[in-house]
Amino acid sequence: PNAGHTLEFDGIKHVLHTIPSGIFHKGVVNLIGNGVVIDPIIFRNEIKNIKKLDVEMSELLISNKAHLILPTHKLLDAASEIAKGKEKIGSTLKGIGPTYMDKTGRNGLRVGDLLDSNFKKRYEKLKNKHLQILNFYNFDYSQLDKMENEWFESFSTIKEFEIIDSEHFIHNAIRNNKKILAEGAQGTLLDIDFGSYPFVTSSNTIAAGACTGLGVPPNKIGNVFGIFKAYCTRVGSGPFPTELFNEVGKRIGKIGNEFGATTGRPRRCGWIDIPALKYAININGVTQLMMMKADVLSGLENIQICTHYKKNQKTIDYLPFGNNEDLTPVYKKMKGWEMDLMHLEKLEDAPEEVHNYISWLEKTLEVPIKIVSVGPDRKQTLFK
Repeated sequence: PNAGHTLEFDGIKHVLHTIPSGIFHKGVVNLIGNGVVIDPIIFRNEIKNIKKLDVEMSELLISNKAHLILPTHKLLDAASEIAKGKEKIGSTLKGIGPTYMDKTGRNGLRVGDLLDSNFKKRYEKLKNKHLQILNFYNFDYSQLDKMENEWFESFSTIKEFEIIDSEHFIHNAIRNNKKILAEGAQGTLLDIDFGSYPFVTSSNTIAAGACTGLGVPPNKIGNVFGIFKAYCTRVGSGPFPTELFNEVGKRIGKIGNEFGATTGRPRRCGWIDIPALKYAININGVTQLMMMKADVLSGLENIQICTHYKKNQKTIDYLPFGNNEDLTPVYKKMKGWEMDLMHLEKLEDAPEEVHNYISWLEKTLEVPIKIVSVGPDRKQTLFK
């Protein structure tokens, strides 16, 4: 639930955290996979919001192997972030890290465990372990009783849906030649292994996460869609070589409505970063690209593209190890466009400068850009 996916259609904005975005498409089966960690309260609230809008929900299944976020996981997250002081990583305080720690420490509780008669006993055992850690931090957990009550109440919503062995379901779908679209959560540079560590999330966010997070065999992955913005953003702490601290950065943030869908925090904005984008393409095996928010760059006289970095007097074209504080971006300048792209119905009608930007990116990245988005609404998605 630290990933927020914003969708806009029929004049209504929807923010999803745990439920797949395909929930709004009729006749589509949606699955919350085993790699997801679920906060039952956030899940219940999402379901409530969808039902409130009288939207017909497609079928929703939940993996019995998905791990549960406990109320004490959230408290541990907050205690850990406070203890880090100035070195905090910018956690969303949703309890993600502590939940994955229990998962790898083989202490976690899973959705399938909700059906176990021993669940309460196992819960108390894990909670007591967490309370010992919170006592070590001298952390005030007086609100725990209230959090617990809400947590236990929210189980009824999870139990409304079918809890399944999701990997068997996926394998049957593959055998029956069904189309499967795996929706990733965060960007490549938040990956626990390949991201800008330690300013990362606690799971694998790259395309390979579909293998471990859903049980998809690696040789069954076909196309990999790489989604990127026409510029760069980052929410929370961590390295950001092309970050803009000037009026242009503020303008991009304002026009692009760059606020975290989960936290509401302003996102840091900067120019597009080719070495980082190439890194993401290579690690994910991207076969086609989709460029979002082209409309946000409208009205800029010039657009800068980071093609290389300077590090210790050396020019490099790759993302190096470390905190990257000593990286200086090397820019190429391209002419911007005046036209407001938000009313475009066909990409062919975009100004020449937009086509130049797209062509240059395709040639440099060696991957075709198949979709260009020019606004938040689903209808503002243009196919190339």
